[in-house]
Amino acid sequence: MNGIEEKIIKTEYSDIMQKSYIDYAMSVIVSRALPDVRDGLKPVQRRTLYDMYELGIRYDRPYRKCARIVGDTMGKYHPHGDSSIYDALVVMAQDFKKGMPLVDGHGNFGSIEGDSAAAMRYTEARLQKLTQEVYLADLDKQVVDFMPNFDETEREPEVLPVRIPNFLVNGADGIAVGMATSVPPHNLGEVIDAVEAYMADHDITTEELMQYVKGPDFPTGGIVINKDDLLSIYETGMGKIHLRGKVDIEKGKNGKQNIVISEIPYTMIGANIGKFLNDVAALVESRKAAEITDISNQSSKEGIRIVLELKKGADAENLVNMLYKKTHLEDTFGVNMLAVVDGRPETLGLKKVIEHHVDFRFELATRKYTTLLAKEKEKREIQEGLIKACDVIDLIIEILRGSRSQKQAKDCLINGNTEGINFKTKASERKAKGLCFTERQATAILEMRLYKLIGLEIDALLDEHKKTVANIERYEDILDNYDSMADVIREDLERIRQEFAVPRKTKIENAKAVVFEEKKIEETDVCVMMDRFGYVRCVDQSVYERNQEAAAAESRFVVQCKNIDKLCLFTDKGNMYQVRVLDLPYGKFRDKAIPIDNFCQYSSAQERILYMDALENIRQQKLMFVTRTSMCKIVSGTEFAINKKASLSTKLAEGDELVLVGEISAMEHLVLQSRQGFFLRMLLSEVPEKKKPALGVRGMRLAPGDELENAYLLACRVDYTVEIQDKPLTLNKLKLAKRDTKGTKVRR
Repeated sequence: MNGIEEKIIKTEYSDIMQKSYIDYAMSVIVSRALPDVRDGLKPVQRRTLYDMYELGIRYDRPYRKCARIVGDTMGKYHPHGDSSIYDALVVMAQDFKKGMPLVDGHGNFGSIEGDSAAAMRYTEARLQKLTQEVYLADLDKQVVDFMPNFDETEREPEVLPVRIPNFLVNGADGIAVGMATSVPPHNLGEVIDAVEAYMADHDITTEELMQYVKGPDFPTGGIVINKDDLLSIYETGMGKIHLRGKVDIEKGKNGKQNIVISEIPYTMIGANIGKFLNDVAALVESRKAAEITDISNQSSKEGIRIVLELKKGADAENLVNMLYKKTHLEDTFGVNMLAVVDGRPETLGLKKVIEHHVDFRFELATRKYTTLLAKEKEKREIQEGLIKACDVIDLIIEILRGSRSQKQAKDCLINGNTEGINFKTKASERKAKGLCFTERQATAILEMRLYKLIGLEIDALLDEHKKTVANIERYEDILDNYDSMADVIREDLERIRQEFAVPRKTKIENAKAVVFEEKKIEETDVCVMMDRFGYVRCVDQSVYERNQEAAAAESRFVVQCKNIDKLCLFTDKGNMYQVRVLDLPYGKFRDKAIPIDNFCQYSSAQERILYMDALENIRQQKLMFVTRTSMCKIVSGTEFAINKKASLSTKLAEGDELVLVGEISAMEHLVLQSRQGFFLRMLLSEVPEKKKPALGVRGMRLAPGDELENAYLLACRVDYTVEIQDKPLTLNKLKLAKRDTKGTKVRR
């Protein structure tokens, strides 16, 4: 027992949690979410590309099913679920997300408008030529270190030998624990120019580098409008880039104009295109952009084309400025150039990124030419042995014929050991004792075929030897001289530029802040109608007057007000909601109405509207509130003049609710009706005026288990009749009583 107790280690629980969380956070940061500054790839991207390379899915070979690629990657290198691998594969194939796509996708790989890719069992993929020649070349030359995979049954590269600054060219985005990276894509040709400029002068400043890298180059084009801020962003690696879509004003039919959007901000790709169209439609419905008569999305595989048709004489420039101000047509891209550097996350400026890349390129070149030099020296050794063997070929044939085994012959070639070998003459034996070939040379001689003794073959061997010697001299020069290696790297970058560079798509400029004149809405008289189902619509006052009878018959509430006013909706749960009249659908009398739920937080499934009027009307009135438990009060309308979309209209006891909300300006009596058949008619003067938070006073003294069913406000000298068990009851003829009494029992 004592032995067991001695093995128990007591540790503070908070310390264990802290250490475990930090370990988890660093694992997510380094092994999942952030790219390595050397190849600009996250682990899932690196493993997917390497697996495609291993499977031989090259750019000049047939496509292979994505399901095969995903399954192989997950089984060998990335055991984190197929969806993360397929998502990474899809993004690397989307030319609207990546500056230079790394995967050539075949099938439905999604669209710029947010459509998702087809399932991986339907799509196919292969490597792009750029990926194969610039990202994966030289893996066989020991240019990068390999490490065991998760179960130590395979080996994978720690980093890919990428020969361009992919961290800049394709950008990056990722969310880790407590940090995130967001790097915009850049133009390949400009980045190569900047790398060459840095190699020529290590003391070059960020400002001088930006003579080559003008700024981000988004695959969706658009315009960067804060050029002056870019220097600070590229020096610190952090900041905000302001983007605008490209907008042209074209001539339409009948002298009208069209606003045509041909390029969008990078941040708008995906669902935000649909949101943009909805935002424009909302501006039209709210009559802020009433000059827009039609919205059509004519985008296709050829590119973005969104057309907004305008009314004749519309101010197109002002509308464009409104779109920049009110929609995502002008947006912000947050830059945070965070990458993994030597196993740790670090925020990098433009110069630092290029510096790390150049260091990596020199490391790759050093390892590559070290490997090539070793191979060429080995080749030279063998070639020299074969050339030397050709001069004494008769002696070598005599040794082979006189030897009893290959081992014996090889020993003679290397060490001159003639023991046990039969020679034709003593002179041959003396010559054999002077042989001193190396191990590799002896092996090559023994494996040499007789046709190699043909004169032309010997000449070819001599020519090949000259080339090998020249290669060795060149490789040694590259490895020994910085300038020579730099020239090789520059030549390689120039080849990459000539074959793969594309023109810039994004414009960089300093644009003035958007200024647009929001036209003052013309004040008009309107009528808002709501039916018993809660559907609401708004018509002009003159339209209402022509259809007054139909409106009264079909509507539960009819409110005459100004178009700039607000509607106040009072519900049985004691809530008040405000809706701008301008937000309501406006049109003809028989136009389609829309549920009021769409314009405020009111839910028809949970509460019921008791009263509706314009805020300007309510300000000048007093409202009566009556609850289910017979609590009554009068509240001044000025208390509801607040600028809140939703608020409490009154205080209610737990479980209580309102049965009546109504204005009392022309009313004289209040009638309360209980479920057990009691009616109480009293003067309004008996109900005191209270504040909103007050519960009120008791109106009718209810019997146990009874509650109010209805409440009515009666005007002067106007009869009001209700049906009680199919029999009419005139409320005005009920006995007038005092507040807080039982009232009169009416037989049912």
